Amino acid sequence: MTLRVLVTNDDGIAAPGLRWLARTAAARGLEVVVAAPSEEASGASAAMSAVERDGRVVVEEHSIDELPGVRAYGVAGSPGLITLIALHGAFGPAPAVVLSGVNRGANAGRAVLHSGTVGAAFTAAANGCHGMAVSLDVLSSVEASAGSGGAAIAVPHPDRDQRRHWATAARVALDLLPRLTAGPTGTVLNVNAPDLPHDRLRGVRRGSLAGFGQVQMTVAEAGKGFVRTALEESGERVVPGTDVAWLAEGYASVTAIRAVTEASDVDLSDLDDPQ
Repeated sequence: MTLRVLVTNDDGIAAPGLRWLARTAAARGLEVVVAAPSEEASGASAAMSAVERDGRVVVEEHSIDELPGVRAYGVAGSPGLITLIALHGAFGPAPAVVLSGVNRGANAGRAVLHSGTVGAAFTAAANGCHGMAVSLDVLSSVEASAGSGGAAIAVPHPDRDQRRHWATAARVALDLLPRLTAGPTGTVLNVNAPDLPHDRLRGVRRGSLAGFGQVQMTVAEAGKGFVRTALEESGERVVPGTDVAWLAEGYASVTAIRAVTEASDVDLSDLDDPQ
């Protein structure tokens, strides 16, 4: 039986990373359906937001030139919502796997909490489906090391996206798919790849979550009636063996993560019902 996969993202239906991931999945013989936000939804985490008309979520059919016959939908909603409604049959039979990406920018460290790419995979896992988040590190080593301890980050313009190595991230992700499906549902594989040709990739390593991520949001300016934000380096020391460290060394990183779980090491025993 052919494995059915949903390919989604948070960069939007027109993003090149989405198309590369869908193409690679289809080339591996998987049954692919594409459903992604109509507009960019980065930072949405696992939000359940949507634009509705007359109580209906707005959905438009799309075609992907490279994938004739693959059904694709632009949805006026967040990646988490798209994943949830896909699992309930909104775009045909429910998928067995959700592949989310390829995101424009690494999703590394504990900052994955805020990622719409990872949020879609978390939503899949929370609903009994296998989920994988896939991202490409678009900050070159020059751009990422231009400063230290909170230096400002200039994210490369999307016009350069067509020259990026989406195929590398997509290939790493599909190579890891058997590991995902062999594991328990409820677990997500978070995959990050450097922006390198596949033959220059040094390998794939299991990476622990870094303390935060490559960058963090900061308030650049606040005034009457407005706040302006910016991205800056996290300023944290890169710890060997973490996802951020492996990326910096030219490796792809994969981390097995779970969504919301109980903290069993917090003592609340005095609140137990004695009966």
